[in-house]
Amino acid sequence: MSAGPSMHGDADQWVKIIDMVDDYAFGKLFKVIRARLQYRRFDGRMSDPITRINFERGDSVGVLLYDPQGDAVILIRQFRYPVYASLAPDERADDRARQAWILEIVAGVQDEGRTIKEVAYKELLEEAGYAVQGELEPIAIMYPSPGGTSERIHLFLGRVDRHRRAGAGGGVAGEGEDIQIVVLPLDEAMGMVARGEIRDAKTIIALQHLALRKAEDT
Repeated sequence: MSAGPSMHGDADQWVKIIDMVDDYAFGKLFKVIRARLQYRRFDGRMSDPITRINFERGDSVGVLLYDPQGDAVILIRQFRYPVYASLAPDERADDRARQAWILEIVAGVQDEGRTIKEVAYKELLEEAGYAVQGELEPIAIMYPSPGGTSERIHLFLGRVDRHRRAGAGGGVAGEGEDIQIVVLPLDEAMGMVARGEIRDAKTIIALQHLALRKAEDT
């Protein structure tokens, strides 16, 4: 069985952009683009014109820090307003609001003029205070929400000694960051995934990748 689409016709006509408008932009951080387009259907014909919205913020990077000697992972916890906004009003009014402080791997948006790995090394020092031993190991390139955003997240595994820090970490105060560094045994982190206590998609994917690699090596 074929895993891909069965399409016919000129290869340069997969997508036809009819018009495209920047609906909103917030500095250099992101913009919202509205496009009217046609795309190649599975039967080979072009679709009727449709309108689609793209939240564009460029590429980003995430790194799961792992200490193989202690079989532990280093995550960070910080307040995320969009998570808070997703809570029901009664949840925001009591201690359940703490759900908005979520556990994640170190991550950051790619800066103009920096490579993905350069951004990764910068964020590791700023957020967690660690420098990796050896090279970053690729995990995957993922689209967190392909129906709404063109963002791609480049996921890596970075090996460290959790007892040897290269900096204080904790984030950049001038950018409003207040980051807690959390060291967890890998088994405990996987248990938190199973119980729904870790909800960040990139973090779940990275942790499951590491757990599968470990299982294959045993």
